[in-house]
Amino acid sequence: GFDLLYGSSTRHIAVESAVILASVVGVARLWRRAVRGYRERLLQSEVQGARWRADAERWRTETAQLLRGLSEAIQRQFDAWGLTESEQEVAFLLLKGLSLKEVAEVRDVAEKTVSKQSLAIYHKAGLAGRAELAAYFLEDLLLPPQRPAGGQAGPNSAAD
Repeated sequence: GFDLLYGSSTRHIAVESAVILASVVGVARLWRRAVRGYRERLLQSEVQGARWRADAERWRTETAQLLRGLSEAIQRQFDAWGLTESEQEVAFLLLKGLSLKEVAEVRDVAEKTVSKQSLAIYHKAGLAGRAELAAYFLEDLLLPPQRPAGGQAGPNSAAD
């Protein structure tokens, strides 16, 4: 608008208008591309999340009987150690990987209470701490990978 007041040529105004129009079109295209990319990444993450959930559900379904047996075996061991009901609940949550703070939040008790209960668990079980508690139940479940016949290391296994 000011260019006309100062006597600029029509050609100059047309060039500036074309530059402004090209800039607006370019920004619009970049914006549309960015939005499209965001939507594609969002869709991919939703698809990946759905795959993970489906894999986890399939795994839980396939191993349900084994997991029930493991839970029952853990429960029997807790009983053998003489853990109270509260201590058993804390121990299960610790085995699931929750922190003391998270266990306290789940159980709606003070973190100090959970800390004392966990120490009582370790004492009654004769274990040094959380790592030994987890290892007590899980160590023998995690078998090393099987070697192919002939004792040769496979392509993905480390050599002895």
